Parts: sequence; C-alpha cells; structure tokens
Amino acid sequence: MNKKLRIGILTDGDSIASWSYKMIEAIKKSEHSEVVLIVKNSKSSNEKKSLLSKIWSNRRDVLWILYTKLESKIFKLNPDAFALKNLKDLIDCDEITVKPKETKFSDYIIPEDVNDIKSYDVDVFIRLGFRILRGEILKASKYGIWSFHHGDNSVNRGGPAGAWEVFEGWDETGVTLQILSENLDGGTILAKSYSSTDKVSVKRNKNNYYWKALSMLPRKLNELHTQGEALFFKNLNQNNITEFYYNRIFIKPTNREVFSAFRKSYSRKILNSIKSKFYFNQWILLFKLEKQNKWSKSFFRFKRITPPKDRFWADPFVIEKNDKYFIFIEELVYKEGKGKISVIEMDQKGNYKTPEVIIEKNYHLSYPFIFEENDVLYMIPETSGNRTIELYKCVDFPMKWELEKVLLEDLYAVDSTVLKHNNKYWLFCNIKENEGASSLDELFLFYSDNLLSNDWQSHPCNPIISDVRQSRPAGHIFIENNKLYRPSQNSGKSYGHGMKINEIVELTTKSYREETVQSIYPNWSKDLLCTHTLNNCKKLTVIDALIRRRK
Repeated sequence: MNKKLRIGILTDGDSIASWSYKMIEAIKKSEHSEVVLIVKNSKSSNEKKSLLSKIWSNRRDVLWILYTKLESKIFKLNPDAFALKNLKDLIDCDEITVKPKETKFSDYIIPEDVNDIKSYDVDVFIRLGFRILRGEILKASKYGIWSFHHGDNSVNRGGPAGAWEVFEGWDETGVTLQILSENLDGGTILAKSYSSTDKVSVKRNKNNYYWKALSMLPRKLNELHTQGEALFFKNLNQNNITEFYYNRIFIKPTNREVFSAFRKSYSRKILNSIKSKFYFNQWILLFKLEKQNKWSKSFFRFKRITPPKDRFWADPFVIEKNDKYFIFIEELVYKEGKGKISVIEMDQKGNYKTPEVIIEKNYHLSYPFIFEENDVLYMIPETSGNRTIELYKCVDFPMKWELEKVLLEDLYAVDSTVLKHNNKYWLFCNIKENEGASSLDELFLFYSDNLLSNDWQSHPCNPIISDVRQSRPAGHIFIENNKLYRPSQNSGKSYGHGMKINEIVELTTKSYREETVQSIYPNWSKDLLCTHTLNNCKKLTVIDALIRRRK
C-alpha cells in the first residue's frame, strides 16, 4: 500500500468554518492522508480605525454589509456551513506561525518561513486562510497548494462567493478546486461542480454548495493516493485545457447594485406570493400511443392525465402485460406530505383507470423504477427517507409487491436506475453525501455481477457526474441504433426544469464517460414549468410535467 499523503493546512487561526472542519475530519479518518503541519497566519495589520473612519472606508459597499447582516437575521441555516469550530479539537500536530509580507491583495511568505515549512516534506497544502498567495510558498509542497474558488472560474473570478449568481439571476453556481499558481484563478483544475442557484438568498446559496464542495478535496486526495503521481497528473493534464477568461473581475457589490438586486429579488418573491393566492403548481402525466412500437417524440401531441387538485402524479414508468399498459407513478396527496407508489391501467386505445396504491410506507416513496429480470418483475422506488436503496419483487401483478432485498443502506440516494450491460448490473443514483447539500448535484455509480449481491462496488470515478444540469436520473436507460442513452434531469433553473439525453460512450469498472446529445425544455405549452421523467414501452411513451393550475 502507498504511504499516506502528508497534508498541511494554511489557516488564519484556530477557528474554521464547519464545512472546512468536516472536510479535515474526513481527511483525518481516511486511509490515504494524514495532517502533519498547520501554518497559521499572523496578520500584520493591527491598525485600529475610528467608527467614522470605518464608515467612510466602506461607504461604497455599506449596503452590502447591511445586506449580509440582514440575511443572517432572516435565514437560519441548519446545518450552518459557516458556524465556527476549533481546529485544535480535531488536529494535534506541529504548527508554524508566519507573518506574511502584504501587498494590496496578496500575501508573500518570507524565505526563512518557507524553508521551515519545506522541512516537513508536505505533499499537499490545503488553503483555508490567507489572501492571494504568491511567491515561493506555491512550491513549498510536492503537489502544490490546493484551494477552492467558490465559483466557476471560467465565468466568475473574484467575489464575493455565491453573491453575483443570485444578484444576476444565474441558473447555476459553480465551484472549482484548483492547484494555485501565480495566475490568479488560472491554476490546474482538479475538479468542478455546479449547483442550482438560490433565487433569493446569497447565504442559502453559499450554504448549499459549500456543504457539497467539501467532499471534492478528499476525493482527489484519494485519487492521488490510489493512482499514484504519474497516472493522476496524466489524467489531470488531459482534462485541463487553456481557457480564455472573458468576464470582468467581480468585486463586492456597490450600494446601487445591492439595492437593485434586493428590489428585483423581493419583487419576484412578492409577485410569486400573490400568484400563489390564485394558482398552484402541480405535477401531471402526459402520454402518446403510436401505431407501432416506437418512441413518440413530439410532446405537443401528448394527451394529459391530470390528477385531482389535492395531489400530484409524477415519475411515470411503464410496462406492458396482457395487452395492457401499466403506468407506475409517485402519488402524493398534499395533506399527507409523503409519496406512495400507485399504478394506472391503460388499454391499447389510451383509456385509463384511476390510480390504485400498491406500495405505501411511513417514509416517502417516489421514482418507481421497474424492470424485468429472469421473468421476474422488480421495482426500486426511491426510499431516501429511509436512507436505503430497496429492491421490491412483484408477487401478484400488479398490486402486490414485497421487499426482496436492501441493496445499499446508510446513504441518502435518490432515483436509483439499474442497467444490465456486459454481464454486469450497473446502478446509477444521485447521492447527497453531506447534510446541508443538495441531492440534485452528484451522480454515483455502483456495479455488481449479481442483482441480489451484498457487495455492490462503488465506481472509482464517483461521482461520475457532478453537475446539477445533468446528473440526476430521469428514466430508463435505453438503446437506440445500438447506442446507450441515459435521460437525466436538468435542474439548473429549478428542480426538474428540463431533461437531457446523454449518450453513454464509455462504461467499464475503471471509467465512465457520457456526452449530451439533446436538451429538452417545457416549451410546448404556456402553462408548463418543468418536465423531468421520460419512459417508453413498445407503443406508449409517458412523461411528466409541472403545470401552473388555477386553484
């Protein structure tokens, strides 16, 4: 086994944010790394300013300061990514305190301190403090200083983190993990991820993607340890291309910009509140029957199946039995607050019966992924509320189902989708690794030689997709023209806003790659807001859609 990586931490003090604390905790518990050194910043600027001087120096962005304080009062986060914790409660190792030479924006650690730091033979430094680091400190560890830029560095450099995405109404908020270089935000990219932008709050926006981002760094350390230096950096260099940066450098919003953003955001919130008095959003089903076995691909031709106003129907999966179609759905009655699995029977002419409940638990059920294996019907409904992935077996079609096996447990997994390919079973699902993060962002893959295995293997590239615009499953993986296609949700604009069709071009126990071939948006009718599930069986194609409906 390879020796553990020697990790150093660059920090401004013992108090660090909870998301950083949890990240360091994961590294400490790992088999791949150990923390051997903390380098603490002793800031040189101790100048005390009068209240009048502080107000004058912050006159340009005083509304930004007030805005952040107001958000702290309005939005209570649980868990709070920025609640402070003491690093010393977690790590007991050598410390070096340095007093960097400061320029306007950058910190330079003096040569004597750099030499002391180098004596610890650190493999990777993790930057949790200091300002922009320049100079010899960038070369003080074998594999450089790894640092988060809490934004997509290809379109958003500067700061504040998570703010401009909200203020300018961007659909996604990015995060970049990189190896620092003298080129600000232009270092080697280790990993990127995208989350949906909160439409109202900068604080909530940051909280979501900071919790998600903390897992990125331990994963890359594990890759470095497992693959070794040569293979790790070969793969890294293949994925790094020179990018031109075409936007401005973002800085703290001016008073005018904060006022404008606040006005737009809360005007939209007030308008939505007024609309909610007269309208509500409801998931419905849509279908189209063809004369032969093929997909229906013109959604404007689909017929609607609209539920009563007290519930919604979503996540349709379909099979054919005894010359009839059976559409399995999530049914959620609003006053009950949790989903159950129901089935709709439909004849060959499109006549359908009222849904009947087939599986109900004391936790939420949805996404009834149904498939046949060795003449046995199985279903994997979403059971994230029970922190399990559960396989059900049909014992009396279509009404009676029994729990056959818990495939995976102690994880928050949604929309599990199974594919049998090359004599293996592949299980795709979105996983929320950290409390406070979103289940929309990251797609994980597991594989096994046996569907009923007790030993599903985690794919070494997990998460295979870390992008809210493409990760979460949206239905059966299907074959067309001898190619594999994976439907996925595009939740960048909002949850389940649209879908993507992705061709799986590489699927092995060592690698995974897919390429998006089409995007689908709910544009064929004015009352549509979202569409996020797509399935077909023989002549019948079914989807779902979110509509705005009069109360």
